[in-house]
Amino acid sequence: MSFKSVITALSVIGFSLSAWSGNLDTLKSEVTWTGSKVIGDSHVGNVKVKDGEVKYKNGEPTSANVVIDMTTITNNDLKDPKWNKKLVGHLNSDDFFSTNKYKTATLDAKSIKKASDKFYFVTGDLNIKGKSNPVKVKVEVVEDKKDYQVVKADLEFDRTKWGIQYNSGSFFSDLGDKMIADEVKLSVKLHVKKDVKKK
Repeated sequence: MSFKSVITALSVIGFSLSAWSGNLDTLKSEVTWTGSKVIGDSHVGNVKVKDGEVKYKNGEPTSANVVIDMTTITNNDLKDPKWNKKLVGHLNSDDFFSTNKYKTATLDAKSIKKASDKFYFVTGDLNIKGKSNPVKVKVEVVEDKKDYQVVKADLEFDRTKWGIQYNSGSFFSDLGDKMIADEVKLSVKLHVKKDVKKK
């Protein structure tokens, strides 16, 4: 999850104001997660973007913050309501994201370097369950209009670095087909509104 993680509203907008910011459109922004067993099935779902802002200087992104509402975790592949509810409940539990206590996850992008007209390399901190770790992600600008811009990124994070050790082969043995991969995949698409204000 780390993100809006996550991570990625860190793009360029074709303006030349000296310093300004753009807010995320939380209804149009999307975060999709994929988790899998080491041997066996994978699960796919979504989590909603709660808030976020990208700051720019001379038309280039300088920093960003993305807030994810962890209480909105859903699953898309389990069609049986009983099993779907069971999985989502487990993800919300202390075995995974403890959403009763840690309701949000955040990505603070601190370094954004331009690679080409459409790509940026972003370095920042992903905070999950109150713990931060550095992350790096490549961000692509996929749409740039007068009033908005859309950026996307695909990334992986090792959940165990945030204390999520449930059925991890890195910490437990003899798990067999119950072993869950440490890596969680995120596909992030962020919609940055250009209804900006000068700083």
